[in-house]
Amino acid sequence: MLISDAYAQAAAPAGAGMLMELPLIALVIAIFYFVVIRPQTKRTKDQKAMVEGLQKGDEVVTSGGQLGRITKITESHVVLEVSPEIGMLILKTAVQTLLPKGTLKTIEKETLKGTMKKKNNKNKAEKIITEKKNSNSETET
Repeated sequence: MLISDAYAQAAAPAGAGMLMELPLIALVIAIFYFVVIRPQTKRTKDQKAMVEGLQKGDEVVTSGGQLGRITKITESHVVLEVSPEIGMLILKTAVQTLLPKGTLKTIEKETLKGTMKKKNNKNKAEKIITEKKNSNSETET
């Protein structure tokens, strides 16, 4: 015969069963608590304390990435000055990060430097192009 007969395997001896699996389940739950739940509750607590401690004049970043200075605070909203004479009314909970004092001025200075460099480079490029056009027109005549 080409195919051998298949016989059922003997039943496994009755062991501790559930009693052996209980410590493993408890270990998985403990790891999940310390890796996921505990850090998240700590972050939530810190965020809530930061939002409750907001004051007029604080420099903040919103969850949408908008930077600004707080000019007015109500119970659930803040008015955020994003540019001189331009304010936005946002929820307090939308404030994500409290920036150190003077951060906005530093960012503004760096941005202006970059803008000035771009303008200077653009002016230089325009001068070179006009010089080339002038030299081309002179050689043609």
